[in-house]
Amino acid sequence: MELRHLKYFVTVAKTLSFSEASRHLFITQGTLSQQIQQLEAEIGAQLFDRTRHSVTLTEAGEELLPLAIRTIEDSEACSNRMRELKGALVGTLRIGVTYPFGELLAETVRKFIRKHPGVRLNIVSRTAAELMEMLSGKELDLVLAYQPSVAREGIESESLFKSTLSAVMRKDHPLASRKYLTMKDLEQYRTIIPSQSLQSRRVFDRYLGLDTGRLNVTVEINDPNLIMDIVQNSDMITVISSLAAYYRTNLVAIPLEGGSYPMTGCVHRHKEGYRKRSADIFIEMLHDSAIVERICKGLG
Repeated sequence: MELRHLKYFVTVAKTLSFSEASRHLFITQGTLSQQIQQLEAEIGAQLFDRTRHSVTLTEAGEELLPLAIRTIEDSEACSNRMRELKGALVGTLRIGVTYPFGELLAETVRKFIRKHPGVRLNIVSRTAAELMEMLSGKELDLVLAYQPSVAREGIESESLFKSTLSAVMRKDHPLASRKYLTMKDLEQYRTIIPSQSLQSRRVFDRYLGLDTGRLNVTVEINDPNLIMDIVQNSDMITVISSLAAYYRTNLVAIPLEGGSYPMTGCVHRHKEGYRKRSADIFIEMLHDSAIVERICKGLG
């Protein structure tokens, strides 16, 4: 049984599409089908139930999938470890990032690739929930996101900085000079709120018991970058992490009455198993980042 056959099998099993899997693997669909057939012949069992409109795993395929994934991971870990023992930092580091961490990631990436050009960085930007799911499934090595409200089994979270939930608006907004804001203040102005898929919204709901009916909600969006763009070019207010306004010079973040409503920026990784040396070094660089130092001084 060859390792490439297992990699082909896992890719098809995850996509449930020979055409999509062939694109991921950069081989023709015909070649992929032939390789899967060779694996099935060697195992002596059919792995996929294929029709004109669907692909599903057979019972044998369901049994093989976790074993194949583990074999591939062990093989990659072995190769990486052997190369590391030779003193060369190589391989691929897979990183997930949410929007508020974009600038921090960019600074760290610039430093990392200058010092370690042999490592390829594969970076994915999605919601925190999606990234944590990928991390749990070992599709990522690290995730940069806020501390989730519910810890995931097998995942550890290392704090980088503290942020707070705040009302964010333009510096020329009538409320921009206030030291803190109440819900009554917010009710007077049009509001754009993060969708429930974003950590800021979940923190708002948890700490403030948000009843959106009390606010003049005009827009609800699941993209923090787009929220900031709209606030930056309108008289609207949003309630989001104060870090979201940190890099926008014409925006201001005003604390909310009743508490600091903390949000902890973290790097998340697996608790157990093989630890890539490249991941350890990248995390060290995150902690040493000038941006983290400034955030800790300004937002901590």
